[in-house]
Amino acid sequence: MSSKFRGVIPAMATPFSATDESFDEARFAALVDWYIECGVHGISVAGSQGEFFALEEKEHLRLLELAVKCINGRVPLLAGTGRITTRETIRITKAAESMGIDLAMIITPFFIQPNQSEIAEHVVAVAKQTKLPVLIYNNPPRTGVNVLPPTLKRCMVEADNVVGIKDSSGDVTQSVEYKLITGRKALLFSGRDTIALSLFMHGGDGTISPAANVFPKLVIKMYDAFTKGDYKTATAISDVLAPLREAWAWGSFPVVIKEAMALVGQSAGPARRPIAPLSAERRADLKKVVANIETAAKAF
Repeated sequence: MSSKFRGVIPAMATPFSATDESFDEARFAALVDWYIECGVHGISVAGSQGEFFALEEKEHLRLLELAVKCINGRVPLLAGTGRITTRETIRITKAAESMGIDLAMIITPFFIQPNQSEIAEHVVAVAKQTKLPVLIYNNPPRTGVNVLPPTLKRCMVEADNVVGIKDSSGDVTQSVEYKLITGRKALLFSGRDTIALSLFMHGGDGTISPAANVFPKLVIKMYDAFTKGDYKTATAISDVLAPLREAWAWGSFPVVIKEAMALVGQSAGPARRPIAPLSAERRADLKKVVANIETAAKAF
């Protein structure tokens, strides 16, 4: 399992038209080709950076359908299929399975803030309705819900196809505990670029990376350096990329990554309203960050 799902996987931004915010299918296909040409190990769609929360159900399903078609088996496809309710999540997940995705990524229900038992029951109920491997997606800064390590273990005990977790909590201690409590059996993916390298060192399988939307080759170089034991280079690259994450505070999520993509010539259009574009001042600041990373990347 870990040999198939590993490495650098862009948390793909969903491209929207600048005129009417409609799903830009042609741009989506072009971005998929670009990621794969850069050497990514997989692609993740319909996650939080992919604005799944802003998609109507028919758009969500169309995005998954198009992803299967565009990727065409070249790399594994990890697809967000989580919604607020269990019945919705089952419906999206079963549809995704029928389309041919490789792994379902289930974000914890958001807004309603279920307790740990309810989270486990939700994940297990979905997992038992599909043959797909299921990866729990933990993102407490966005959902207000945190998956504790015993909850992951319970899910994996009660449903064999729950295979691990993508952790965007930023809590390295908790991420390590996921591995320890499951006997290092669980897949562990970082969802936060600034701690991806730390999780690699603790047995993490890869990173589902927002930064890989902008600098996929550089994130891959970090991963490759780590796998070769070149920790000095891996650490240096991680440090070079860190200011991009720090820039997230300059705008409402997920606009900063989208604007950075435009700055490197790989636009995914605007974020859907009510998220607004960056101010001219902040865009100028972001331009400096991107330029600095591009300059530093030449050393690797």
